[in-house]
Amino acid sequence: MGLKEHLQENRSAIVNQWFETVVGTYQEETRGPLRRQNAPFTNPVGFNTLQGLEGLFEGLLKGMLPSDTSRFLDGIVRIRAVQDFPPSEALQFILQLKTVVRSKLGETAQEPAMAGELVSFESSIDDLALFAFDLYMQCRETIYDIKAKEARSMTFRLLQKAQLITENQE
Repeated sequence: MGLKEHLQENRSAIVNQWFETVVGTYQEETRGPLRRQNAPFTNPVGFNTLQGLEGLFEGLLKGMLPSDTSRFLDGIVRIRAVQDFPPSEALQFILQLKTVVRSKLGETAQEPAMAGELVSFESSIDDLALFAFDLYMQCRETIYDIKAKEARSMTFRLLQKAQLITENQE
């Protein structure tokens, strides 16, 4: 049995363990609600994360390019970009998939035939992480642009209130 067949056979367990590693990056009081409710309206973070991980794993199994899985990745990255994670922590969940896969493979990962396929699969995970970093930075740039526009607008309104600027001086 090849790597992809083995991973497909253990798909549910791998995705669930991967989801648990993502949930583990949150504070203790947040973890419970993320695990309990997986409905899009009652728990959008948990729902989008689980759906995204399932889609990403499926895309990796099919050998899809990172750009082809961007819709799954985008939902997770956008959520993590607005939270208080530094970039390394926000995106480490992608690289943690390697650990999850190796733990599920166990001794099978050491077999010579499996090792080559595993290196290729892990390279795909690395490519996904790099693509995710680009998405993350785009999200952060958008956030900073919004904050800068808001600060300019507030400053302008304060200057107007203080009558230091008139509407003609805009």
